[in-house]
Amino acid sequence: MRFLAKLISFVTHPLLAATYLLILLLAVNPYLFGVSHFAEKWPLILLVFASSFLIPSLVILMMLGLEIIPSLNMPEKEQRTIPLIAIGMLYLGLFTFCRNDASVPVAYTALVLGCVVGLFVGFFINLFSKISLHAIGMGGLIAAVLVTIELFAYDRFSVLLPGGKELQLSLITVLASVLLIAGLVGTARLYLKAHVLEDVAGGYLVGFAAMAGAVWIWV
Repeated sequence: MRFLAKLISFVTHPLLAATYLLILLLAVNPYLFGVSHFAEKWPLILLVFASSFLIPSLVILMMLGLEIIPSLNMPEKEQRTIPLIAIGMLYLGLFTFCRNDASVPVAYTALVLGCVVGLFVGFFINLFSKISLHAIGMGGLIAAVLVTIELFAYDRFSVLLPGGKELQLSLITVLASVLLIAGLVGTARLYLKAHVLEDVAGGYLVGFAAMAGAVWIWV
């Protein structure tokens, strides 16, 4: 069970949220990006993955090597302060890129802004309480799916699979899946004793409010 909880925590790491949001928006409405299929935007997907996950991960590993942080888990809230500041700067850079690049639609820029707001609100709360960053990411993802449903009102969308086959998905199914995953993430964080219930519940609320507020302001 511990291995499963760690696996869930890894694949739903909050630093992956920007990449997951990009893939979601590309799958639902690739025409926003000027293409007919999300696979045509692999360079953008890789850029977002590198700037929002790969480079921040390398920065954290460097901090570990320099003994700025004692471990990757950072069990104490004080240990997360410097990494959060560094990651926040990187995410501000990603937001600036999205805002200034004409090929990136306003909808995705708003979602990236939601990630930035959630990250910085999480940083300030972390000064007083060890809020769950995983839960912030999942709360933001839930809000992003609801925003996508509201903006595009699609009952179904198609995903092209290898071999030319199409998979028809419902956004309601995607929302239900995200809600289930969010529940699993919260359970995993509690099982690993990384957080208490208030940290997880607060994270969901912060992530949802940050994403919804950012989209409401920006779009």
